[in-house]
Amino acid sequence: MAGFSGFARVAREVSRDVLAARDRDPAARGVSRAEILATWPGIHALLAYRVSHAMFESGVPLLPRLIAMLTRTFTGIEIHPAAEIGHGLFIDHGTGVVIGETAEIGDNVTLYQGVTLGGTGFQTGKRHPTVQDNVTIGSGAKLLGPITIGHGAKIGANSVVITDVPPNSTVVGNPGHPVRVDGRRPEGPDVDWIHLPDPIAEALQALSGRIATLERLVAELSDEPQPVAEVRPLRTVRGPNPAGG
Repeated sequence: MAGFSGFARVAREVSRDVLAARDRDPAARGVSRAEILATWPGIHALLAYRVSHAMFESGVPLLPRLIAMLTRTFTGIEIHPAAEIGHGLFIDHGTGVVIGETAEIGDNVTLYQGVTLGGTGFQTGKRHPTVQDNVTIGSGAKLLGPITIGHGAKIGANSVVITDVPPNSTVVGNPGHPVRVDGRRPEGPDVDWIHLPDPIAEALQALSGRIATLERLVAELSDEPQPVAEVRPLRTVRGPNPAGG
């Protein structure tokens, strides 16, 4: 009876994973659930994880790790059997995704290729990130250590995050830091990576304006005319959301 209950739980979880892929992947529009289950590597990795995690919790030796190893070989996605993953995780493309042993992922989280939920050293105990519900993590982002990513946060592509992230915030950079809190679309898989704030460009823009002001002051105070550098203002990317949002 316990085995049947565990199988039923895995079936329900995988069904939610398939629905998440169909809802959040534009390539899955009009594709049947059976085709998604058969051809999406992120779904294959999650199916294998759900099975290996159930075995791991039941105390089955060796086999959960073997399943994880084979899954990594076939999908390029590595999920430790001990990781805690909620409902409706969507792994898009998936190649290079790593989810560590003590990682915790909430419901309705979206991960893109190359994401790492890893540790920072050889410490024991909790050493991987906790990702709360409705978080979106962009391609190549690295989340390291026992940090907490707040509900509804968005992590920009290739960000390296080593500190806690507030809920409903946008994080960019290396090291990653929040640049927008309580943004316009904190909920759901917002895949617009074009219109993220650029703190480096903003800082350069402020410095350029200050230099231009100082050069004008020097020219006014000097007896001889001083050349004033032409400063081209830096502008953030504008235009429609390429993701259709």
